Amino acid sequence: MKKINVKLLVFTSVLTLVPMLIGAILFKELPATLPSHFGLDGQADGFSNKGEVVFLFPLLMLLIHIFTIVVTTLDPKARNVHTKMKQLVYWIIPIINGLVQLSIYGVAFGFISNTTRIGLGIMGSVFLIVGNYLPKTKQNYTIGLRLPWTLDNEENWNKTHRLAGKLWVIGGIVIIFNSFFAGPIVYISLGVLFIMTLAPVVYSYWISRLE
Repeated sequence: MKKINVKLLVFTSVLTLVPMLIGAILFKELPATLPSHFGLDGQADGFSNKGEVVFLFPLLMLLIHIFTIVVTTLDPKARNVHTKMKQLVYWIIPIINGLVQLSIYGVAFGFISNTTRIGLGIMGSVFLIVGNYLPKTKQNYTIGLRLPWTLDNEENWNKTHRLAGKLWVIGGIVIIFNSFFAGPIVYISLGVLFIMTLAPVVYSYWISRLE
C-alpha cells in the first residue's frame, strides 16, 4: 500500500491555512460580516460572522483536505490512479480554498465587485486539469466516475473515462472562455457543466445495457 507523502501533506496543509493567517492580520479592518455565499450574478447573497469565515472555513477545508488524501491513499486500488492525479489531490483543495478566501477578502474591501468570473475560471481550470488525467486513471474506489457500471466492468470504466476526459477538457476550456464575459453568459457555462457531468453517466449506463 502506498504511503502518504507526509512532507507534501504538511506543506499543502499549511498552504490551506495561509488565508486564515492573512485574515487574522486583516481581522480588525474586516467588516463584522463577510460574504459566505454568492449568487449566479456574482453578488453576495449570504453572509456569516467574520470569525467563522476567517477561521472556521479554512479549518473545515483543512479537515476535508486531510480526509481526502487519507481516503485516496488507503484505496486498495490506489496504484491504478495516475501519478499526476495523485499529486493533484494534494493541491486542489489548498489552491481552491486560497482563491475563494482571498476573493471574499477582496469583496469585503471593495477590490472585487463580481465573483462570477473568478468562480467560472476556477471551475473551468479544475475540469480542464482533471479531464486531462481522467482517461489515464484506471479502476479505483475513490477517484473518477464511480458508477455501478464502471466499477463492475473495467472496459466500461475505461470507455466512460475516455469520453468524460474529452468532455471535461473541452468543457473546461469553454467555461474558462466564458469567465472573461459577464451577464447571461453564466447560463451557458451551467449548460456546459450539465452536459459534462450527465453525458458520461448516460453513456456508461448505455454501454452496460449493450453487454
